Amino acid sequence: MAKPNMIQGTMSNVGKSILAGGLCRVLKQDGVKAAPFKSQNMALNSYITREGLEMGRAQVMQAEAAGIEPEVCMNPILLKPTNDTGSQVIINGKPAGVMSAVDYYRHKKDYIPSVMEAYAKLSSQYDVIVIEGAGSPAEINLKQDDIVNMGMAEMADAPVLLAGDIDRGGVFAQIAGTVMLLEEKERQRIKGTIINKFRGDVSILKPGLTMLEERTGIPVLGVVPYFYLDIDEEDSLTERFRRRDSAGLVDIAVIRLPRISNFTDFAPLESLEEVSVRYIDSPAEFGEPDAVLLPGSKNTIRDLLWMRQNGMEAKILQFADRGGLVFGICGGYQMLGQEISDPDGSEQKGTVAGMGLLPVRTVFQQEKRRTRVEGSFLHLEGILKDLSGVPFTGYEIHMGKSVLQDGGTPLAEISEEGVHRKDRSGDSAHQDGACRGNVYGCYVHGIFDAPGAAGGFLSALLRKKGYDPEEIQARDWKTYKEEQYDKLADIIRQSVDMEAVYRIIEKGNDAPCIL
Repeated sequence: MAKPNMIQGTMSNVGKSILAGGLCRVLKQDGVKAAPFKSQNMALNSYITREGLEMGRAQVMQAEAAGIEPEVCMNPILLKPTNDTGSQVIINGKPAGVMSAVDYYRHKKDYIPSVMEAYAKLSSQYDVIVIEGAGSPAEINLKQDDIVNMGMAEMADAPVLLAGDIDRGGVFAQIAGTVMLLEEKERQRIKGTIINKFRGDVSILKPGLTMLEERTGIPVLGVVPYFYLDIDEEDSLTERFRRRDSAGLVDIAVIRLPRISNFTDFAPLESLEEVSVRYIDSPAEFGEPDAVLLPGSKNTIRDLLWMRQNGMEAKILQFADRGGLVFGICGGYQMLGQEISDPDGSEQKGTVAGMGLLPVRTVFQQEKRRTRVEGSFLHLEGILKDLSGVPFTGYEIHMGKSVLQDGGTPLAEISEEGVHRKDRSGDSAHQDGACRGNVYGCYVHGIFDAPGAAGGFLSALLRKKGYDPEEIQARDWKTYKEEQYDKLADIIRQSVDMEAVYRIIEKGNDAPCIL
């Protein structure tokens, strides 16, 4: 069975996911077969595995860093918030219904067998399991039924590294307070602490580190500098939402919906040096973009009404009327249509008029479509005409079915991944999405991951602005991500005592705290 090592945090957004991903990459580089694990993840950024199962993207990132195929057993419970008090509960990749927070906490212990079955499967295949916690282990009102922090550490008998965020201030109180609120048997599991997101000269910090070690009796194993790399983060806390740079040759505005999901669809565009991607949630921020992107949403109707009420919809309609390029994916695609109907209350019961930019009507259904797909753009008109015939791969996660109305033009032909064109029949191959003028939409997440798709999108916008696309070298997204993971591993090696970490992994919960 694999040796576990767990990273917990003093609170949300201290960098647990990135630190776990960095550790996965270091282990991979050192020839260790490692896999990530998070028993319960709350996120709207999700991913579909080759088996058609849904999981959180943070563990997908960590699996990529480890150089392995993402599996749903790496994230057996995924909570996708539908409103402020309830979430869709995904168990082992399949929807188990929508629950209020009270109902979920009431039944949470019922999911322990599923969690441990998933963990055991991973443990039988790998040498090390890098476990990520959630929030803080010192949430004393939630500790009784915990299955993701110290509760998970106990079930896996895992040693713990506790990370704190110095950039937000109060890191010494974060760490010392967290340790103080834990029970003695929980404190014994913490074998080291990590100060994350530090800006400045580490020598100035050393007196504080010494005092922290004296107060807690736990060694500080590293001070990780503040850095920015193009690596997926937890969706609601990502720093990319706060960027307002528009200095690139091409300015793209992504609508930051209140329940935005799978904004990682646009990461390949963000990685291009010539592109500035801004996430905006106010008409005052709209500016003069070259393209507007509408992402997915966990509550399409409610987010559409939000845009209608705050004036964002009017801005987009005016932009499209002037010939501006608008592209919607999944929920964003549905919003661009003529009508959205949710008769059974899959997300929000009712029927609303869409934005009317695409000849599409959408009806929500109880069954969620979850599948990996491959395909190519059909003959396109407008700004993106050069994307015609370009192949892509991706995945679909949606509960709505959109029907193209008479006279509408589909965007792409797709089939389930692995179904060769000569074998396609019936529903295995179909036309997806719609386009009209310079407005485009489809259900395929990850559609820009293919170099030809991202590069073609950029080239079209450059050409419209009078630039020569031939002078621009499109970046290969997969190669770029591998470079980012290697840079992350370099940062971890330089700032964390990896010799101590390996000793903790080897000895597990029996590893002594060496000051």
